Amino acid sequence: MRRLVRALVAVTLAAAALATAAVALSWAPDVPVESLTARWAPPPSTFVEVEGLRVHLRDEGPRDDPLPIVLLHGTSASLHTWDGWAAALRGQRRVIRFDLPGFGLTGPNTTGDYREASYARFVLAVLDALSVRRCVLGGNSLGGEIAWRTALAAPERVASLILVDAAGYAFVPRSIPIGFRLARTPVLNRLVENTLPRALVAASVRNVYGDPARVNDELIALYQAMTLRAGNRRALVQRLAQLDGGASQALIATIRQPTLILWGGRDRLIPPENALRFARDIAGSRLEVFDALGHVPHEEDPMRTVEAVQRFVGLR
Repeated sequence: MRRLVRALVAVTLAAAALATAAVALSWAPDVPVESLTARWAPPPSTFVEVEGLRVHLRDEGPRDDPLPIVLLHGTSASLHTWDGWAAALRGQRRVIRFDLPGFGLTGPNTTGDYREASYARFVLAVLDALSVRRCVLGGNSLGGEIAWRTALAAPERVASLILVDAAGYAFVPRSIPIGFRLARTPVLNRLVENTLPRALVAASVRNVYGDPARVNDELIALYQAMTLRAGNRRALVQRLAQLDGGASQALIATIRQPTLILWGGRDRLIPPENALRFARDIAGSRLEVFDALGHVPHEEDPMRTVEAVQRFVGLR
């Protein structure tokens, strides 16, 4: 019995030592935004004061465009997710994209309010700051839900919608990125606020791609840097605790704007069945599914997916 107790103690101590070593090796405290801007916010990036936040923003293309295209990223992403679309559109259209509160270089707000309706109000405040009275509003995942909620809150401001693997309906994910799972787990979510193994970031990004081989080192470095931005990990925990969970999904059928729905056929987070629900509930909407792409089709294959956008806005 004594030998058994000694063995159990030894195993426990060894496990604790391994856990301590793992935490030490992956220790990653918050990084001040000033340390990230040189690499991740070169021109045409600017910072605009909106509701007490320095919002990281890129505003490109002709200023006389009567209907700028405004693009909203999803959870834990940033304005960089739209790089490919912006490059393809900015020669003919004004393209505006920015980091939402709690993400990217904008960072957390002071209220801790990351509900969808609060985000919609923030989008309108950014449009006011840029003197944009009316726009084409697009978004991916969380950004998609913010887009349609903004269209309902201020229909006179949104001429049309582009919903990319958008949130809004209740759904059962086939797979959840490990970073999201940890951020929603009590106790562990406190640990992840100060640790960030590169392997965890890589696994989370690959999880939302239809073809994980498309995820390269530069992309992993981007997502890791945006996660390390001071306050963002805590904001993610707060955001995931405030999910609507489809409670407002009945509102989707009241959308009246012309709507383009784009979806990745290999989306394992928000299943493609939800694309059919959007198409059914939004009268006159157009749906295009990209069978080989995942939850972020605009990022995974921007040149292929932007063609649908160009047709929708009359550029093809």
